[in-house]
Amino acid sequence: MKALALFSGGLDSTVALKLILEQGMKVEAVNFVTPFCQCRKGGCGASEATKAFNVPLKVFNAGNEYLKMVRNPKFGYGKNLNPCVDCRIFMLKKAKKYAKATGAAFIFTGEVLDQRPMSQHKTTLDLIEKEAGLEGKILRPLSAKLLPQTEAEKQGFVNRKNLLDISGRSRRKQMEMARQFNITNYPCPSGGCLLTDRNFARKLADLFAHKKRVSTKDVYLLKLGRHFRFGKNKIIVGRNETENQMLLRAKLPNDFFFEVPNCGSPISILQGPKTKAAIEKAACLTSFHSDNKAYDICVNFGKSKLNRHVMASTPTAAEVAILRVT
Repeated sequence: MKALALFSGGLDSTVALKLILEQGMKVEAVNFVTPFCQCRKGGCGASEATKAFNVPLKVFNAGNEYLKMVRNPKFGYGKNLNPCVDCRIFMLKKAKKYAKATGAAFIFTGEVLDQRPMSQHKTTLDLIEKEAGLEGKILRPLSAKLLPQTEAEKQGFVNRKNLLDISGRSRRKQMEMARQFNITNYPCPSGGCLLTDRNFARKLADLFAHKKRVSTKDVYLLKLGRHFRFGKNKIIVGRNETENQMLLRAKLPNDFFFEVPNCGSPISILQGPKTKAAIEKAACLTSFHSDNKAYDICVNFGKSKLNRHVMASTPTAAEVAILRVT
């Protein structure tokens, strides 16, 4: 008998995975990598964890379809721009299709009753199951004894007596189980989604407000540099040499880039209409963040090469603050 794990790679999903393996089930795991994952490699350790248990892993890259959901979530946002309920429904719908295609008898997750304020209350769990077309079919091993029996339990695929009754935000019991199962090196139990970050959410909201079609590349750029809004233009100013190089690689062919010559200077990217006012504003922001402290500064710019230049009057901190998104 095969079960499908909705697997993040964190402590909760890893303990849940081990509980099902202990019942003699064959397990495959699915992991969703979104454009908003904070992990450097993506997957939050899912690959390492599944390898340790010799469990196959299927990774889904949630791209433009996921972005459309984030932009217009049916059930709204949490504290920032995190559509946690819609996100869970999105993933479970995909998992449902994959389970059917691979012959998995049921789906299980590492969710804990009442752990997350938006998506893990009993009424919300029921709503998510209904919207995903999985009513009574999602097993949550960590809280199973506090929830109604699922089809997997009723049909005897798993023994309910060997499941847990965890609720709330404390992870003391999960950490105790991890020690028993010799599970080590799991990620810290903090949120791994940039949508819960207030500053990032501001940048994404600004992007949604000014761009009709948002791509994963647009989201990638939100993770780099200082962001400024000048009318229809977005100006991104690098914070260090590493970001400078990343901005150069990520810029679109029609974007201008700017640099102050012969000094420590950021690379700045100008997106949107290339008006004279926008070019001058991008040059001013570049000069402000450079090591050249003169008032009037020559700033080089161009599309593929720095083959043009403009004189920029370095703005005041107050003038810069007005333009800054975050």
